[in-house]
Amino acid sequence: MFKKIPFITLFALLVFVPPAQSHFGMVIPSEDIISETDSAVVVLDLMFAHPFEMKGMPLERPVRFGVIMGGDETDLSNTLVERKILGHKAWEALYTFTRPGVYTFFMEPRPYLEPAEDTYIIHYTKVIVPVFGLEEGWDVPAGLKTEIVPLSRPFGMYSGNVFQGLVLLHGKPVPNCEVEVEYFNRGKKYRATNDVFITQVVKTDINGVFTYAAPKAGWWGFAALNTSNEKIEGKEVELGAVIWVKFHDME
Repeated sequence: MFKKIPFITLFALLVFVPPAQSHFGMVIPSEDIISETDSAVVVLDLMFAHPFEMKGMPLERPVRFGVIMGGDETDLSNTLVERKILGHKAWEALYTFTRPGVYTFFMEPRPYLEPAEDTYIIHYTKVIVPVFGLEEGWDVPAGLKTEIVPLSRPFGMYSGNVFQGLVLLHGKPVPNCEVEVEYFNRGKKYRATNDVFITQVVKTDINGVFTYAAPKAGWWGFAALNTSNEKIEGKEVELGAVIWVKFHDME
């Protein structure tokens, strides 16, 4: 009744199927800390990519792009300019700081259909920038559908420091949630000796908290993944809560 699959063919199917690549929404500022001696203008790159492998994917104009400071939200959608980054459609915005504070830039993208997984992906992405010496407010939720609330200050961190975050979905902690971690490998400075090293994976505890120690300086992305209760065109929807944190070497 059943055809026998030759052992060598079955072995090839099991061993040589390429691993699924991790996707990351990205909001990367040109400066992660703005001091009083720095320029008050920051350039923000918005993209969708496999950051370690430096492979881009098209990012359509986001549904929302804005900044939150001191509880006030400002829509920045009209500042977006289309660019090509990593060979694909991406976006750039300029923002001028006028007063001290902790600024949370966030992006809600349009759903992206991943053919390999037959799943739509929506990554709510944010990055937090301290300006002119103020540091209060970095642990305040942005009010996104899903997000990572930092429990470690998400700036002024050294490589090797531990970063902790609380994963929220609809404002509630998510226990046992998988969090993918990946390095923005600019210039392809590093290589993975095996594909399994490309994306690091941790899980949240019973309180929705995860912990990770970044081994190298640079931008690290943390993506907490959950499946939405709603579908798009009958397909599953992956909701990602993404935060980007930069780590520095000690001088």
